Amino acid sequence: MKYRMGMLSVSLCLMVLSSTDLPAQTVAAAQPSAAPAATGWRFSDHVTPDLPRWFRFSGEYRVRLEGIDGAGFNPSSEDAFPLSRVRVNATFIPTTWLRVQLQGQDAQAFYRNQKPDAPPFEDTFDLRQGYVEFGNSETNKFGLRVGRQELFFGDQRLVGHLNWTNTARSFDAVRVTYKAKKVRVDAFAASVVNLKDGGFDKRADCNNLHGAYAVFSVIPNKGTVEPYVFWRLQPRVKTEAGTTANLDFKTIGVRFAGKLPSNFDYSAETAGQVGSVLSDDVRAWAGYWTLGYTLAKVKYKPRLIAQYNYASGDKDPKDGLRQTFDQLYPTGHDKLGLADQVGWKNIEVARAGVELKPASKVSMTANYLSWWLADAHDGLYNAAGALVVKVADPAAGRHVGQEADIQTVYALTPQVQLSGGYAHIFPGAFLRIATPGQPYNFTYAMVTYLF
Repeated sequence: MKYRMGMLSVSLCLMVLSSTDLPAQTVAAAQPSAAPAATGWRFSDHVTPDLPRWFRFSGEYRVRLEGIDGAGFNPSSEDAFPLSRVRVNATFIPTTWLRVQLQGQDAQAFYRNQKPDAPPFEDTFDLRQGYVEFGNSETNKFGLRVGRQELFFGDQRLVGHLNWTNTARSFDAVRVTYKAKKVRVDAFAASVVNLKDGGFDKRADCNNLHGAYAVFSVIPNKGTVEPYVFWRLQPRVKTEAGTTANLDFKTIGVRFAGKLPSNFDYSAETAGQVGSVLSDDVRAWAGYWTLGYTLAKVKYKPRLIAQYNYASGDKDPKDGLRQTFDQLYPTGHDKLGLADQVGWKNIEVARAGVELKPASKVSMTANYLSWWLADAHDGLYNAAGALVVKVADPAAGRHVGQEADIQTVYALTPQVQLSGGYAHIFPGAFLRIATPGQPYNFTYAMVTYLF
């Protein structure tokens, strides 16, 4: 593995050095959406004069080197591989009230131990976004988007674009937006796009997500109140009795975010779920609460963070009561640890961290987390919501383990961003009993270039 990591690192460094000679262009690194209005991008000055006013072109190239040691918490389980992603965007603006947005994406993985490569690592060139917009959802009072598009709301804990993964996520959806001075309301009917490497990506029939999300800017110090409801429908779900039926449940919640006096800030979200799968009743809930404090008079102005997270688990898999919280379609990356081995399901998490900017173009974060199962009768789920491990004996305990992680982002030029990070998981009693208990290490280095 050391040899492979070394060779891949050399290739990555050569790519970074060559990218600095590319023409300058504005980069909206913090906003991964490819929609022009959302990112604030502008296309290359070398291309603009040759294009008609009604046509715009842009793109993104991203390469990330990942190294993993202790996969599945097993000894001698390691891997290192690069992930490459290219996006090409075309925007047609025939009038001020009509826009057509197209985005093609090619995602590739190389040298992974596990074969064949498939989503979320690889998806050969396909249509990721393709929608018609009437009005403008970002600037006008009303907007309507119809077609394949990104959906993301709030902290993206429940609905997000999952841009961290190589393939990301999009929906076939109809979305209506209303904006006033202190109010924004989005309502949508959608179906997630299922990715298939080697075939055209398309949605699954009857697997639907509908909802409404509102943002009220009514709290002092730029605070917001964000109530929402999401309605999920999914066919052929296994009941606790072993039969199959249609899943039908609602997620109702609210998020708060804003600033407090004396350099404090906060964010909090609570969501409950009710519904059914045939005779099974859905009763679950989750929440997180974050308090931040900025040391304004200290060099680099570090921001200290304390956070508590909770998501319910199922006490009895045969009692007809489904209590495991469903995190829907989140951007789960780095919500409960950089290594993404823990998701917002059957979990209790304490997190402490610090953010700082040692230079105008450099930002750094460091975190320490400790995890417990919300219910020892349920299992551990990762950031994608997939079951990692479950044991029949609750004597394995609730303490999953701890993680320490650090990462940094550097805006090398207006169009090139570099980032990297490292995470180490210290297995707790649960992982030591339910798995071989090997510590888990995750390392990445990434280059993003917008053109």
